[in-house]
Amino acid sequence: MPTEAQPPPGRSTEKSEVDGVGQPRRWRQLALLSGLITADNSETRVVDSLFPTMRTALGLPMSALGLVISLSKLVGVVCAPLWTAAASRFGRKGVLVFCSGAWGVWTAAIGLAQDQVQLVVLSVIAAAGICGGGPLINGILADLFPDRERGKATGMLYGIVALCVAVMAPLLGQLSRIPDGWRYGFFAAGALQVVFGVLVLLFFRDPGVGAADGPSSRPAARRPVNAARLRELLRIRSFQVILGQRLINGQMVIQGFGAVLLTDAYGFSNATAVFVLPAAALGYLAGSFLGGLLGDRAHARNPRTGRAALLSSTTVLYAVVAFFATQIAWPSIAVFAAFFTLVGLLQGFAPGINRPIVMSVTPPDLRGAAFALMFSAEALGWSAATLVVGYLADAVGLQQALLHMVVLATLVGGLLLTLLMRTYPRDATTS
Repeated sequence: MPTEAQPPPGRSTEKSEVDGVGQPRRWRQLALLSGLITADNSETRVVDSLFPTMRTALGLPMSALGLVISLSKLVGVVCAPLWTAAASRFGRKGVLVFCSGAWGVWTAAIGLAQDQVQLVVLSVIAAAGICGGGPLINGILADLFPDRERGKATGMLYGIVALCVAVMAPLLGQLSRIPDGWRYGFFAAGALQVVFGVLVLLFFRDPGVGAADGPSSRPAARRPVNAARLRELLRIRSFQVILGQRLINGQMVIQGFGAVLLTDAYGFSNATAVFVLPAAALGYLAGSFLGGLLGDRAHARNPRTGRAALLSSTTVLYAVVAFFATQIAWPSIAVFAAFFTLVGLLQGFAPGINRPIVMSVTPPDLRGAAFALMFSAEALGWSAATLVVGYLADAVGLQQALLHMVVLATLVGGLLLTLLMRTYPRDATTS
């Protein structure tokens, strides 16, 4: 009597989430992962929205903001690859539940900080766990969706995150009106992370490494990720370009200093200045969906260079718009909000384009490691730029600091991305 074939390692015995076109479950899985990333980023949103209030309550210098953000990102450089390695051994679902869910207790603990040292230490501990979610979720997304849909799926992932941020930011800003309201922000963020950890435990189904790439990818999925394979990953030219651009990327810095810029340089109250954050988030929301769709369309029309050309051009355009958003004293908050909306729009283009590029040029079993390295490079660049902005702001003013570390750095990164026009056609066919 014939026996039922056993599924390949890493595959669930259930029907695959990606079997067949239009399977609704993979989109539900994507929505769940989007909620988890949103919860992970809620701690950062509290800092972005309420640092002016935290600074007053704890007597912090401007450089403290750069210190908190930079050290939190630096710890991810070490810890994100460790979580990825743990997932390859113990399973992605279990690691996600632990590092992105249960670890939320440390985010809540930030709300108990009484001085700068406690704030920094607790923020770093919280970041050590939160950093594991991003690489794993982006690798899982590549296993849920084939290449032709990855731009749309990535845009949906980060678009949902942006939508939630757009709702959260003004609500968090109103906590500045309550004594010690910033503490309640951290308590709520930690609770949200724990809740989504439980939801992932109950409802998430891992599709398996290489599930969307077809049966030919399954033998490769069983190969161990070791030092030799990491060196193979780092020899991919397109991946080198992406890493280089993320190292000098200044786009992320404006998130932490946008509200502070409007309060210190342009005289708005904290409660008013914070409204540029939902404006940027709504722009990011539109950019995430639009960038993913346009990225997929550009790839369909020109598989060799379509995504690369779109990524480099929108990055350069971001630098131009960021200049107008940060360097000119506009007469009202509405004008600032309009420019921050455009900043968010252009920033939102990136995930729906650069993630599919990384997925296309890397083998399925190395995608988790690739995203861990990519996010580590991003964290290094973000932390270094944020730290420099914090100290430059104390020395020469926040406007000048943002001019150099956001506008000019992003312009250089956009020019660097033009190299993908040469490297991507070859790397995408050999991965």
